[in-house]
Amino acid sequence: MNDDVFEVLHRDHEEVRTLLAQLEDGPVGATPEQRKTLTEQMVMAESRHEAVEEQYFWPAVREQGERGEQVAATAVGQEQEAKQVLAQLDKLDPADADFVSLLTGFIADAREHIAYEEDNAWPLLRAGLSDEQARELGSKIAKAKESAPTRPHPHTPPNETVLKTAGPGVAVADKLRDAATGRGES
Repeated sequence: MNDDVFEVLHRDHEEVRTLLAQLEDGPVGATPEQRKTLTEQMVMAESRHEAVEEQYFWPAVREQGERGEQVAATAVGQEQEAKQVLAQLDKLDPADADFVSLLTGFIADAREHIAYEEDNAWPLLRAGLSDEQARELGSKIAKAKESAPTRPHPHTPPNETVLKTAGPGVAVADKLRDAATGRGES
């Protein structure tokens, strides 16, 4: 695959936008089982996406100088908050009254984060990378996503070295838990 970083991340963002729209349109009238399935899919997609961004994308943005540091710090802060919410959603019963409230807030925040990333980080990084570097970064992200964690880990620091070292082991544990519980199979 020769997709650049922006094509890879665009596909991820579109997947998340689709899941957000389905959750927004469906939670009130959907059965608890349907809400749980959609939420699990979103949690898994977001967990993989954020893990690989923290390993590869945000360090590349930080390399773009002071503005890159600022943009990355803001975005990673948003992602850390999202992981807290995702961890709560992943544990809540969809029939719980707090579920819809938490989900509604997450949907708005996720859309805001995607817009922030695309409007601030992407142009900055586009200006700083050659086409070859953008393709190389896209390849790293696509490959890392295959073995990324499927659950949010809000207490893991968003540090690329920590994530590259611990991430594969955490991902294996996540996938074993998913298989044991049937999570993500619907």
